[in-house]
Amino acid sequence: MTSAVPEFDSIVVGTGFSGIHSLWQLKQLGHSVKCFEAGSDIGGVWYWNRYPGARTDIDGRVYSMKFTEKLKDLWDYKERYPTQPEVHAYLTAVLDEFDLRRTIQFSTRVVSAIFSHANNIWTITTANGEVFTSRFFVPATGPMSSAKKIPFPGLAGFKGQWFQSSTWPKEKPDLKGKRIAIIGTGATGVQLVPKLATVAKELIVFQRTPNYVLPGRNFNIDREEADEIRENYNAIWRMSEKTDFGLPMVPTGKTFSEMKDDEAQQALDRTWESGGFHIMFESFDDVFIDAGANTAVSDYLKKKIRVVVEDPEVAEILTPKYPFLTKRPPCGHGYYEAFNRPNVKLVDISKEEIDVYDNGVKTSQTGVHYEVDVIIFALGFDAGIGALSEMEVRAGTGPSLKETWEKDVETYAGVLVPGFPNMFIVCGPHMPFGNMPLVLDLQVNWIGALLQYMKDTSATRVSVSDELAQAYCKELAIIFGMAVFAESSKKLGSWFVGGNIPGRVIRPLFYFSGIPRWRVWLDKEREGNWKGMVFGGGERRIEGKRRAGKRRASGGWVGNSEHKKRRRGTVNKG
Repeated sequence: MTSAVPEFDSIVVGTGFSGIHSLWQLKQLGHSVKCFEAGSDIGGVWYWNRYPGARTDIDGRVYSMKFTEKLKDLWDYKERYPTQPEVHAYLTAVLDEFDLRRTIQFSTRVVSAIFSHANNIWTITTANGEVFTSRFFVPATGPMSSAKKIPFPGLAGFKGQWFQSSTWPKEKPDLKGKRIAIIGTGATGVQLVPKLATVAKELIVFQRTPNYVLPGRNFNIDREEADEIRENYNAIWRMSEKTDFGLPMVPTGKTFSEMKDDEAQQALDRTWESGGFHIMFESFDDVFIDAGANTAVSDYLKKKIRVVVEDPEVAEILTPKYPFLTKRPPCGHGYYEAFNRPNVKLVDISKEEIDVYDNGVKTSQTGVHYEVDVIIFALGFDAGIGALSEMEVRAGTGPSLKETWEKDVETYAGVLVPGFPNMFIVCGPHMPFGNMPLVLDLQVNWIGALLQYMKDTSATRVSVSDELAQAYCKELAIIFGMAVFAESSKKLGSWFVGGNIPGRVIRPLFYFSGIPRWRVWLDKEREGNWKGMVFGGGERRIEGKRRAGKRRASGGWVGNSEHKKRRRGTVNKG
């Protein structure tokens, strides 16, 4: 067998939360690392999404990382829900604190990653033709980094300006006094509308499906409160780890049917006033799985919409007709209130198509033309699998990852994919639905432990057994099927199931059984001596059984100090 030694132990793609945390972890293991970032700076979605109003929907106290104690001091806490500049500044501080920038090659898009079974090496090719090799491939592209394509043929003839929220220009466009159309009312549209409403001469909002927009209740954080967050950082994190969705919230411990009418009303009122996701997780413990509980929350939110929006016809268009949580509810900061302004118009396109023409947007059936100066597309993302499918990821001569996932998305805990050895996905499909920075903290630590085991045993290849991946995917599907909103998510095209992408096979893309239960999958494998893994090279185990005998030279583990020596090549007996 031809011997070969890779240039790097690991190659990472992406520099958002996932990529930065992965880089740190890999450096701790002594890996030689190369990272590629398509943007000209770090941040991932927090680099590209610079649109007006961009901020987190997660409390800043836990929208962070926790791999060392230093991290709690790197965030300059300013608001309950940090803005895009604040998040980007935090990620920049983390990167520079741990001297990770030198490992990153910016403005570089990876077009292919091909694994060789002969020598257990990934070959990575960039858009400009550069080729690199590594033992491990770590795509940390995140769940929301591949924007939906703009589907309007008439855009080519539009005479005005247009922008896409996911690639907002660095130089802020002058929108003051303009006639603006915004297409899309998901989480991004909900943040954009209030900001655009205050500067536009006229704002026309095109809505296909209304959302249950939760009140953000944002507030500023002073120095004393920021110090308190830092002091209680570890306690807040431990509390969040115990909750299903990784948030510092305390469930009531009661189901809807266990509450009296007045108690249920108080729970709804309290969580509504708390703002954010509290009504999801602190009202009734069975909102996700009980139709009665879900209906109670849905009806409560519908009444609030009708109270806030003054025009009954507009309020009705903005009111969802489906179960709560069918789509991921965004946090609003003056969203419904914006429709009370005389310069804001809502256009219902739930029953007809639209296209762009030279002077604006037109409806297909009613034939109404809306003349505008600017069009903003807030169309959402190809969630979970989009970014990974854009690259040609292939093991040997087998089908690509895209071709594989077109038939079925199968992973183990959202980390490993059967048939693709030495590839660790960070924050891709099949991750728990919840606070992603906390999820990836658990995930990256687990990956680090597995890589350390491989280093200790000189293994050069790891893959997950089909049986283990199938067992995980079976539970994922069963749990999602139990949700009140399972069928409505498919019917209404939620990104939970990939339904927002035309032609996509509908299936659950995220794990809805909670972070603690997901963690059991990881802990069981780690504590069980990796029995569900299939190793190759060195002192290896096949299908969970350790091969007896002396440790052999694997010819593959590079390491920073060994890199130059090992480039001469060694015998790979994997």
